[in-house]
Order: sequence, then C-alpha cells, then structure tokens
Amino acid sequence: MTKIIELKNATVQVNNGLDDAKTILDDVTLTIYEHDFLTILGGNGAGKSTLFNVIAGTLPLTEGSITVMGEDVTFMTAQKRAKYISRVFQDPKMGTAPRMTVAENLLIAKYRGEKRRLISRRIQDHKEEFQRMIAKIGNGLENHLETPAGLLSGGQRQALSLLMATIKRPELLLLDEHTAALDPKTSAALMNLTEKFIKDDHLTALMITHRMEDALKYGNRLLVMKDGCIIQDLAADKKSEMTISDYYGLFE
Repeated sequence: MTKIIELKNATVQVNNGLDDAKTILDDVTLTIYEHDFLTILGGNGAGKSTLFNVIAGTLPLTEGSITVMGEDVTFMTAQKRAKYISRVFQDPKMGTAPRMTVAENLLIAKYRGEKRRLISRRIQDHKEEFQRMIAKIGNGLENHLETPAGLLSGGQRQALSLLMATIKRPELLLLDEHTAALDPKTSAALMNLTEKFIKDDHLTALMITHRMEDALKYGNRLLVMKDGCIIQDLAADKKSEMTISDYYGLFE
C-alpha cells in the first residue's frame, strides 16, 4: 500500500510562560495509507488540532519528522505543502473569501499550490465547468454561482469549502470538525456529501469529529487521542464491531 503521510516520533512542545515546556503532541508515529479515511476522537486538549496543524505545516515539530508521498516535508512551509494537502475548517467563514463570488472562489481553488502570476485567469472560460460542479451539491448552491460567498448559508458555504478543497484532487484531505457549526440536518447532509466525494474521487482523508455517531459510521480507521498521544488505532474490522457505548469506554 502507498504511504501518503508518515509521522515518526512527532513531538511538539510549547512554552507556557513559566519557563516550563508543555508537550502537546507526544512522540506520535502514524502512517496514513492511500484511500484511508480516518476519523479522530479525543477530548479537549487531546492533541487533535495539533496533529492537523503539524501535518498541514502551520505548526513546526519540536522533534521528529513528517513525509508526504515519501518526500520529507518536516521543514516545508504550509504554502508549499498545499500542493499535497487541502483542509476544510470548522468555521464556515475560514475556507472561503466572503467578498468573492462562488465562481471566483472556485477559480482560486482550481490553481491551489501553483505559482501565481499577474495574468488574467479568464473566469468566463470556467463558469460552465463550475456550474456543473455546484449542480452536484444539491443544497441550492447551483443558484449562486455569482453570489458572494459571505451571503451563503453556513451549509452552502461549507459545501463550497469542501468543493474547493477537492477541486484539485489532494493527496490528503483534512476535515477539521467541518460539520460542528451546523445544525443536525445540515450536518448530516454535509457528511453524506463528504463521503460521496471521498468515495467517488478515491480520496485519502483525516477527519476530526466530536460526534460519536459519525465516528462509528464513517471511515475505515479510528484514532483515539489523549494527552497528545494516539492511544487507539482501530482498523475497519474492529471499528465495525463497536457501539456508541464502546466508544465512550475508550475515554475511561
């Protein structure tokens, strides 16, 4: 199996202001293989977001290493890692440019990770393609190609963020509690859309969730984190045997 991401002894320490370093990611070794869909559970301060930030390149390692597709990216900036990795955030406002239209946001995403040059991108040439894309979403977004993203509903904006994150097929899709700010019905619709994107495009994905039901239903691997460590890494067969009660038991 192809290794997409490999962390070896990944450690992050931060100074708490009292001349005492606190470890927020503790000697984590993890391999993510092609077509894995991992869900991550853990309480506040467990290290979930730290793990995401380390992979994305927005937080440097204190010790250890990280490779993407066999390339050592330990000291590579987040901007350069963007050619491999895309991310959907918890806050619907973070993944899109609010004053730009849906079409303009998609055009930015289409060139993610590429060198930017001061030439016209001729957005008119892409509008038919973008209209076909948003027609697949099914939440009314198809009527808003020329609407500024800031005027969309939260569910529409997250769906746009997901589309932007996958328009150029990433090696790894990071889903950072991307349904947490939505109501239950909208959240369920977005999770169904997420699963469809992952399956149809054969993506590799890593998803943080606090919803036990989503951790049970989605993905082929489950990571449980506590105190900056991965304390469980359950494969599909073990995961399928578990109930919600079993999941709660993992934290005891």
